[in-house]
Amino acid sequence: MRSMKLASLASMAEMELRRLRHDPFEILTRAVQPILWIAVFGSVMARIRAFQNVGDYVTFITPGVILQSSTFISLAYGIALIFERESGILKKLLTSPIPRSYIVVGRALAGGIRASTQYVIVLVSAVAVGVRISGNPLNLITGYLILVLACMGFTGLSILIASLLRTRERFMGIIGAITMPLFFASNALYPIEVMPDVIKYISLANPLTYTVSALRKLLVSSSYDVLQETLILTCFTALSLGVAIKSLRRIIE
Repeated sequence: MRSMKLASLASMAEMELRRLRHDPFEILTRAVQPILWIAVFGSVMARIRAFQNVGDYVTFITPGVILQSSTFISLAYGIALIFERESGILKKLLTSPIPRSYIVVGRALAGGIRASTQYVIVLVSAVAVGVRISGNPLNLITGYLILVLACMGFTGLSILIASLLRTRERFMGIIGAITMPLFFASNALYPIEVMPDVIKYISLANPLTYTVSALRKLLVSSSYDVLQETLILTCFTALSLGVAIKSLRRIIE
């Protein structure tokens, strides 16, 4: 029974990879925005030396750009559930012997994998413009796993939001309203020290801050001191998925 449940999780992740393989154009279109952040915004800000204490600014923002594009994909994942609820697909899925918790976790894993495609795209783009990124395979793999963990949490949050809304238009409006505030109220583009006190406190409660910090340590500083960030992200993801599981009933009502 347990092996069947684990197989259901793996099948959802494999299904997401299959979708990406059959639609590579989607990956290419999503690569445009992060490439512009790295090549244009980062280069301009580096030229005017807005934050001299961070060293190479393009290198500094690379982990933040990874998170910006990945987070949007994760948060937008819930729109698929709204579509499946409207078409009746979700009800059919819930008639299977798979526990509802596994459906949420499986979807969150699929969303994390979908969002993590930005990891490779942004890193390749950053290296192409001269960013100094660690080439240690262990650092790169650990960074990828931390990104997937964080994106699973944001996918769970997306499922929760989808359970509270009835239309795809309203859902995308809410996602658009929270994505950029999360991004700007983090350490993605500037160090926490330069923020106003109110924004500084918000950033300390923002899971993006800890994801960016972990990626920055692994990819830029080649440090493995990411235990605190990993624990915080694990708690965030567990809480997000737990609440999403509780709210799943709303999705099918």
